[in-house]
Amino acid sequence: MKEIRIISNGRIIDPKNDRNGVEDLYIKDGKIVGSISTEEEKSAKRTDASDRVVCPGLVDIHVHLRDPGQTHKETIESGSWAAAAGGFTTVVCMPNTSPPADNAGTIQYILDAAQRSAVVNVYPTGCITVDRKGELLAPIGSLKRAGVVAIGDDGDCVQNNEIMRRALEYANMFGLPIMDHCQDMNLTEGGVMNEGEMSLRLGLRGWPSTAEDIIVARNTLLAELTGAHIHMQHISSAGAVEVLRRAKQRGVGVTAEVTPHHLALTDACIQNYNTNFKMNPPLRTEEDRQALIKGLKDGTLDILATDHAPHTNYEKDREFDYAPFGVVGLETCFSVCQEVLCEEAGMSLPELIGLMTYKPAELLDLPAGTLSEGAQADVIILDPRANWTVEEDTLLGKSKNSPWLGEELTGRIDETIVAGRTVYQNGSIIG
Repeated sequence: MKEIRIISNGRIIDPKNDRNGVEDLYIKDGKIVGSISTEEEKSAKRTDASDRVVCPGLVDIHVHLRDPGQTHKETIESGSWAAAAGGFTTVVCMPNTSPPADNAGTIQYILDAAQRSAVVNVYPTGCITVDRKGELLAPIGSLKRAGVVAIGDDGDCVQNNEIMRRALEYANMFGLPIMDHCQDMNLTEGGVMNEGEMSLRLGLRGWPSTAEDIIVARNTLLAELTGAHIHMQHISSAGAVEVLRRAKQRGVGVTAEVTPHHLALTDACIQNYNTNFKMNPPLRTEEDRQALIKGLKDGTLDILATDHAPHTNYEKDREFDYAPFGVVGLETCFSVCQEVLCEEAGMSLPELIGLMTYKPAELLDLPAGTLSEGAQADVIILDPRANWTVEEDTLLGKSKNSPWLGEELTGRIDETIVAGRTVYQNGSIIG
């Protein structure tokens, strides 16, 4: 007998299929189905989702799972727990592991570990260059055959324009997008926060937004030259948004993402030297923040992504200059984005969910992000009005370096379902 489940009375929001209304959702043998028989209804497992939203599982294409090599910060297993708690049923992990994911063997390790221990769908990316040094191209064809969905040197940026051009040409041959961390390293050496009034006031070395703008401009030109798809990661500056806007108006094949922390926070948050506000790229000004919101609303920026970057407490508990860059974001993403984009900027809930479901899935051609009939039943049930407080013991990931520790957020994930099976419910992972 196939397992049958009915999620009833919830507000189904499925932006890909323009669904937005109270109705029942049917799951049969791990797949979404349009209907079931009267006989099947009698034996079905029922979940009452009254006054809650039922939508596709969220998709995050920019996550650091730190495995292999840095499992004191996060593992594929613990990172998948954090993803499930945040409503993400599909994540794409970055290749800046130790050793870097620049060969088929490391990719196979990640795939095996995900199959063994992850509670959500995990897809790997491979490196652009060997050891992420920006000098010699990684074996892109081998990485593709091993199972990567994109390539990138995240954490580093290829500085040599000729190498980047060749990488784009090869990636395009294999149908792989390049995901680029946009940073001119010469302009940011020693920088720890946004260059501007706050860095002067705090006596910290500045990191100019121009360092991002230059690489974004270079990438748009190289994408135009090669016809390849470049996806720009964690855009943070108003200048970069304008460069992307003009490139898209010319029809250049580039896409871009923005993170919850760059949408919600500014460099003024650093005035107490709290290292949980230190990230790469750094928090910018209020002008930049407003430009990011506008860019997301008008389509210049394509999707939301967390750049979930775990670090241990002892690593973050250092002088601001020496603490590592990065914050965790999977578990707080929906709540933060709902506050900024829906409450502050007037975006509708279906629009927000679209930015976190089918749009990132389509960008990397992943089988996720919809409640279409026949799709794998990756589903979440959430209460957009419920409040919860971010505490270390409420975060399920291994590291707790969140800028929202101690803050009350609105929007709670009540249940996460992967392939028809509940993996997270009411604060706990379901084994």
